[in-house]
Parts: sequence; structure tokens; C-alpha cells
Amino acid sequence: MVFEPTVFEDSRGFFFEAYNQKMFGGAGVENVFVHDNQSRSSYGVIRGLHYQIPPFAQAKLVRALAGTILDVAVDIRKGSPTFGKTYSIELSAENKKQLFLPAGFAHGFSVLSDTAEVLYKCDQFYSKACEQGIIYNDPALNIDWKVPMDKAIVSDKDLVLPVFANCVNPFEYKG
Repeated sequence: MVFEPTVFEDSRGFFFEAYNQKMFGGAGVENVFVHDNQSRSSYGVIRGLHYQIPPFAQAKLVRALAGTILDVAVDIRKGSPTFGKTYSIELSAENKKQLFLPAGFAHGFSVLSDTAEVLYKCDQFYSKACEQGIIYNDPALNIDWKVPMDKAIVSDKDLVLPVFANCVNPFEYKG
């Protein structure tokens, strides 16, 4: 789900409500967020694709505080009509859009601006034992990260993740 807030601008700058439990609940998001993560990255950085398995599977609410990212989600819920499909959206400080990803989606992003700061709220705590991932350049997913691959900056950890077909996947689609 993509959320685009109402922004109130005047000569002082702008104001908007980034999170309101009533508004999100009205859209079906009943998750209680337990922590926020924030990262700063430079152009070409690709982070992900990451997810956590139960009992620490995470839903996330992602936004860019500065700069522009391409945010990518992969549906890993077996039986889902969009299983194995990717969804991409540009999130930026300028457009103020937020992407909500329920548990059962792998998540990653690439940095399209000189630098970007990303904030994401999580509804479960991080668990190293439950951390999983899918390699960013899986040919079956064919993700266009909008970064030339000779400019891509990927962590050593993310370079050894499995392809989608071999990922650990306990998620079932519940309609």
C-alpha cells in the first residue's frame, strides 16, 4: 500500500502527519510498530532484498527522509496471486510517499540521488536467527534498480544471498 500524506506548506516550510493510527487503521493497517530503523547511503547503494521469517516476520512502513530511492518489494507468500512478482516505487523527500509492506514481502532499495536517508518502522524486533534474503540481481526477478550495475554498491552479505527459487519461504497467502 502506498500512502501519500496531505502536506501543508507556507512561507515557513511544510508540515504533514507521517503516521496516524486511525488513518492507517482505516486503510486496514492494524500493525503496532515497535521500532524504527534509519539508514544513510550514497548513490548506487543497493540494500536488500531482506525479510525475516516467523516468529519475527516484519511488516514495514518505509519512507525517504532525504534524497530519492527506488523501493522494491517482492511477494514471497505462497499461493498469492502476485507470488514472485516485484513492485517498485520511487520514494523521495520531495514526494513524501510511504510504502507499507506486510510480512511476507522481501524488501530492498537502491539510492538514486547523491545520498538518501531512509526510515522504516517495523512491527517486530530484529532477529538475526530469522533474517533471510534474496540476491538483488536474481535473473528470475529481473529487477531494474535504475542504477548502472558498474555503479552498484552492494554489501558482501547481500552478494551471497540465494536466488528467489532457493530462498527460505514459510509464508502462505491468507487472502
